[in-house]
Amino acid sequence: MTDRAARQDPRRLSRCVCNTLRMVTRTVTRLYDDALRPSGLRATQFSILATIAGKDEANLKQLEDALAIDQTTLTRSLNLLERDRLIERAPHPDGRIKAMRLTPKGRRTLDVARPLWARAQDKVLRELGAKAWDDAQRRLTRVFHVVVSKRRYGSRRRRVSSMT
Repeated sequence: MTDRAARQDPRRLSRCVCNTLRMVTRTVTRLYDDALRPSGLRATQFSILATIAGKDEANLKQLEDALAIDQTTLTRSLNLLERDRLIERAPHPDGRIKAMRLTPKGRRTLDVARPLWARAQDKVLRELGAKAWDDAQRRLTRVFHVVVSKRRYGSRRRRVSSMT
């Protein structure tokens, strides 16, 4: 089935892993963005704030690792959150490390957003079913680890071949 046919038949997605994951991700992200709209946050911003809140403060590397997000996208999002005074830089003994923490406004915004997020989460889980989500999460975790290990192996191999 072609990707065009997949768009016309929502029960069938693309055979391409990347395209299918991106299609599903965009659709799910829109659902969460719509649910979070009253808080003024988008799904990505919510995830960043919730991650920082869970650690009291977090640096770029911790956020990149926890969210599997590239530094450019993360920095852009952090700049917007800082501009809106939802986060602020936290002093760090090593001045080169950019640590962030929530401001009081950021905590209030996250408090407003959490029940909105929970409603979106409940809606998806109700429709999908907890067992189906557990299965999907297990499978997606496997995809994630396969891709991460292949990328690490590939970059290590490229470094070795460039040294020779």
